[in-house]
Amino acid sequence: MLKNRLHESLRVKFTLLFFTVIIIVLLLPRGVALESQVNVGAVWLQDDLIAEFSFPIYKNKETVQSEVDFAKKSIIPIFQSDEAVSRNSLDSLRKFSAFLEDLVSKKNTVQNPTFLSTQSFNMLVSGVKSERNAKDKIRLVAQLTQNILRTAYQKGIIDFSLLRHSRDTIALRTKNIDILIPVSKYIQTSDNSKFITESIERAKLPSDYHKVVTEYLHHFLWPNIVYSSQLTKEEEELAARKIPRIIGIVTENERIVGKHDRITNDIKQKIESYRLAKADHISLEALILQNIGKFLHIAALLYLFGIYIFLFRKKIFHDNLKLIVFAILLLWISIISYFVNTYSINEGIRFLIFIPAASMLITIMFDSRVGFYATVVFALIAGGLQGNDYPFVVMNLVAGALSVYTVRDIKNRTQIFRSFIFILIGYTVTILAFGLERFDPWQKMIVQLSFAATNALVSPVLTYGFLIFFERLFKITTDLALLELSNSNNPLLRELAKKAPGTFNHSMVIGTLAENAALAIGANALLARVGAYYHDIGKTLMPRAFVENQGEHGNIHDELTPEESIRALKEHVILGQELARKNNIPEEIIQFIPQHHGTTVMFFFYEKAKKMYGESKVLIADYRYPGPKPGTKEAAIVMLADTCESAVRSMDDPEPEKV
Repeated sequence: MLKNRLHESLRVKFTLLFFTVIIIVLLLPRGVALESQVNVGAVWLQDDLIAEFSFPIYKNKETVQSEVDFAKKSIIPIFQSDEAVSRNSLDSLRKFSAFLEDLVSKKNTVQNPTFLSTQSFNMLVSGVKSERNAKDKIRLVAQLTQNILRTAYQKGIIDFSLLRHSRDTIALRTKNIDILIPVSKYIQTSDNSKFITESIERAKLPSDYHKVVTEYLHHFLWPNIVYSSQLTKEEEELAARKIPRIIGIVTENERIVGKHDRITNDIKQKIESYRLAKADHISLEALILQNIGKFLHIAALLYLFGIYIFLFRKKIFHDNLKLIVFAILLLWISIISYFVNTYSINEGIRFLIFIPAASMLITIMFDSRVGFYATVVFALIAGGLQGNDYPFVVMNLVAGALSVYTVRDIKNRTQIFRSFIFILIGYTVTILAFGLERFDPWQKMIVQLSFAATNALVSPVLTYGFLIFFERLFKITTDLALLELSNSNNPLLRELAKKAPGTFNHSMVIGTLAENAALAIGANALLARVGAYYHDIGKTLMPRAFVENQGEHGNIHDELTPEESIRALKEHVILGQELARKNNIPEEIIQFIPQHHGTTVMFFFYEKAKKMYGESKVLIADYRYPGPKPGTKEAAIVMLADTCESAVRSMDDPEPEKV
């Protein structure tokens, strides 16, 4: 009972509405950014805009970001000389030589150690029978390698593999001083092989030592001029902070834009800067009044939507879980709009606010009218979050409405992806319409179209994924779920057909009758049909207790007392509900199981009991089904269809007039 009260509680509804409105108000642009959006190419139709105070003109986000990126790329990568590298390299060389000498002294036969090839290893220890000769070879190779390593480390070895951009100059930092040095001065790790070959040739080593010294050098030649990502990043951040954000100043009483002037990029920047400046100058009292206005603004939109739900979709209105679905989708759209508006570096990113996905979800979960009204609200609120951008509202309203109509009569989940082309058409037409109207450059419209195409492609995917989430979490039975349940290959229906074929055929007939009756009175025909398919699912467990499954086996009730018979009949309702819940059948379908009998009396067994025990000893209440009575039009239709079909089936001569 408590759960039902929470589902229908008005207090919960108003709490949900209040917090939803508050969150959206907090996301709305601050200050005077709620005035109508200005676009380059449009004409200023209001009175001359005069600055009430002096304020700086800020660069737009795209320009600042471009300059920041350029400044970061201009930073020369910072390297440091690591003397420990040469020490560690030479020390490792000495330890390895000592290791080989130890092997020779112990006259061990071991597998080729670490990096040396078999040929080089054999060359070093081939005189294992002459210990001194072998050790002399090892020491000589180590000495030759050490000499070349010292030369290399004096010149410097550098690794460019960590850099994002190729450079011909680096900054070598020594005691907080950066010295610009050409890369050509150092040995690059990519040229190690060339350096090693040239060094061996200059040293004029015996030819049989070339291979083993080469392998030594490849292993012990480590970069000692090391790239510092941290120091380079610090320099990049410093360069980014030095980029000026201000391009000028508008003085007090200066005209920002005149009436009937065309909006240029410069004028737009002045207007946007003026809005930000006014936001900083606003008083606490004005700020409070403005937030009250924002609250009323959002509350009015949601109130209109709530009135529609209350008047025409009472089932949705009275179910708080379904209202939470609307709140989640609205907040999802609002949060995306906020981040796009706050951190956007490209105007086209606004088209990644997936309003069509939310529209399709609402339509599939409820119906197309609710989906369309929700689309209007989503588009208006998203437009408010974008600074009351009218073209943005229209673009999303058209694309969202088209997406609603593509899933209006959905028959399977793959049909969701058909909406891609219609969403793309909606965005394309409106982007071109407003772009041509405002004299936008073709390049800008192409960028917007590319983002809109991404929206059209991603929205069906989001819809498909989120639909399963909402169906499971909020126990929403969509038409798609009903269509899947109507498939005769469903395990429950397949089991019914196998164990109780008479009941299965009876259920199919009831389904057809109920569907046509529901269509005639405007009820949910699909729900009535699927409810009829599952209304007698409990008979699977005791099929012979029901006449349609008895066939030539005879009626088992002839051998049972009236009490035993009614217990068997009542159990098919109780067990049917348990079986349905065990198989995750939605509650909208489970309700047909007890309601298709309601509280009707099993008169056959009631009369039988009266004859056996006497009328005074028999209570009619004991021979009633436990109910409840049908609570929906669809359940009532199934009850009538079940009664009529049973009556006709029991007739000896079911002529049309008699039926």
